[in-house]
Amino acid sequence: MASGTLVLLRHGESVWNLENRFTGWTDVPLTAKGRAEARAAAEKLAGFRFDYAFSSALVRAQETLEIILDVLGQRDVTVVYTEALNERHYGLLQGLNKARTAEKLGLEIVTLWRRSYQFRPPRGESLADTRQRVVVYYRQRIEPHVLAGATVLVVAHANSLRALVMELDDIKAEAVPALRIPTGVPRLYRIDSDGRIIECRYL
Repeated sequence: MASGTLVLLRHGESVWNLENRFTGWTDVPLTAKGRAEARAAAEKLAGFRFDYAFSSALVRAQETLEIILDVLGQRDVTVVYTEALNERHYGLLQGLNKARTAEKLGLEIVTLWRRSYQFRPPRGESLADTRQRVVVYYRQRIEPHVLAGATVLVVAHANSLRALVMELDDIKAEAVPALRIPTGVPRLYRIDSDGRIIECRYL
């Protein structure tokens, strides 16, 4: 049975990743390390010819994707940018240092805001909120290409990809705190035309 290929990739290290700040929808660029991570990811993807690429509307994901397509010599790929794949919105936490916020407000509540499924930071999104928008977009706009046999690259963020991996791998809410998405490491899915995952691994 024919299968499609889906590759998920978290953008390389951003300036605020380096500074340990809540980033969310704030538009910050990659660091030199982040650009190197994007190039390293491209080397792991050298054997793939992508039909479509999707990125969030944030520059750190877009820059990662552009580096990868440049390295692969595939700038002719159809690229779609969408806010639906943006990082989880951290509301009033955006811009704050994570460690200092935990010292001020307490590690327990900050950990709930960062790692739990249901808790929302003030004026921000829970992972459940993020999952809803990401999965709707995936089912409507990305999955049809994969089911038709295409090879698709999605470059997004820690929490938007956590949301999608939860859906694809059927991960329950109680297991979410342990779910980590590393920067710059491609995650490969091969999916048959009925939507069954026949292979899943990091490259």
